Amino acid sequence: MPLSIPVAPFQGDADLPKQTEVVVIGGGIIGVMTALTLAERGIPVVLCEKGVIGGEQSARNWGWVRQLGRDAAEIPLAIASRDLWRGMNARVGAETGFRETGISYLCYDRADLETWGAWHAKGAAAGVEAEMLDAKQAQALLPGAQPGLLGALHCASDGRAEPWLATTAMAEAARRAGARILTGCAVRTVETAAGRVSGVVTERGAIACSQVVLAGGVWSRLFAGNLGIDFPQLRVIGTVARVTGVSGLSDMPVGASHFAYRKRLDGDYSIALRNANITPILPDNFRLMGEYLPSLVTAWRELRLRIGPDFVQELRMPRHWTGDAPTPFERIRTLDPAPTRPFIRKALENLRQAFPAFAQARVVQEWAGVMDVTPDAVPVAGPIASLPGFFIASGCSGHGFGIGPAMGQLTADLITGATPIVDPAPFSIARLRPKLAQAA
Repeated sequence: MPLSIPVAPFQGDADLPKQTEVVVIGGGIIGVMTALTLAERGIPVVLCEKGVIGGEQSARNWGWVRQLGRDAAEIPLAIASRDLWRGMNARVGAETGFRETGISYLCYDRADLETWGAWHAKGAAAGVEAEMLDAKQAQALLPGAQPGLLGALHCASDGRAEPWLATTAMAEAARRAGARILTGCAVRTVETAAGRVSGVVTERGAIACSQVVLAGGVWSRLFAGNLGIDFPQLRVIGTVARVTGVSGLSDMPVGASHFAYRKRLDGDYSIALRNANITPILPDNFRLMGEYLPSLVTAWRELRLRIGPDFVQELRMPRHWTGDAPTPFERIRTLDPAPTRPFIRKALENLRQAFPAFAQARVVQEWAGVMDVTPDAVPVAGPIASLPGFFIASGCSGHGFGIGPAMGQLTADLITGATPIVDPAPFSIARLRPKLAQAA
């Protein structure tokens, strides 16, 4: 079946290599940027994607490239990624849609001012060049806004890119640099010899290698679990829409507590109801409840808990398998959830009240994506010491598109022993699973 979103076409390699140095599992932006960085450094690398390149959350996100609002641990990664995005079109020799337009978070009440004012101080201490605007400055920055703004947090060096273009452009560049890119080729399991990684088994056959990167997005927990690695990660579903018939606004992505919008490369706008996501109740929610309870308490207003047929499907899904039979990754090539249409209706209603330019906006496309969320909403990038040669780069918690370039480079740095682009300590599995950071 066709996907609910357009993704730039990418034709995977036909032949399965018998051996390589590194196998990357997952063709989202994290896996692709890891493969691109390794290939540019002359490291033999094969990327295996069970479906299509960029088919899941990498093409379904808002398309924001931001430093604003990041967790303190993630700010250095966001700054480094912004720097990499600046040169991305030239690096990959294609259009990724990146434009350094700035991003603003709008304040409509005292709570907004306090929240973003506190973040502004934290961001400034970490090196983010943002400014807290008063009401007059905010209105001048957004001439199309209705009166009522009390202020805004603005970062001129943030920007936007085009999700449906960027990851495939990066994959083509990785292939030109020497990477092998396989699509429709699920990795079933990892093989070991003498206690460390020796290869992978795919649905097409085996590939010998000495290192493996798991960049499987929402699938990472399931894959790692089959190897005896308890990687804590849950699913959250976000809904986005494309609207047409909007003109007269700046190119800058804008967010508030009750809406978000981004101008697209095609001239339309991607919109969303900010702070509104679906959390499907699945068996893993009960298994990991204790770890996620603190974040649920603080973010409960942003989440809508739902239980449905996916619970039974997940309950029946195998959690352990061998490499000689089809796996869940072959049965479900691409997660393509239904959008939550009331969210879009509410977002458009809110936008029409805040910006008259949306008065005649018409929804032409809706979609949803599944985000991979860790207990602290900070990604993991690094080795799993209990399985030498195995790395995880996952758990980006809805931030992966913006931080993808630096996440990929950090992972490649750790694999090759190069000086890391940022301090890797905050992204170590040790903070979530100390035993996995200890050698077996």
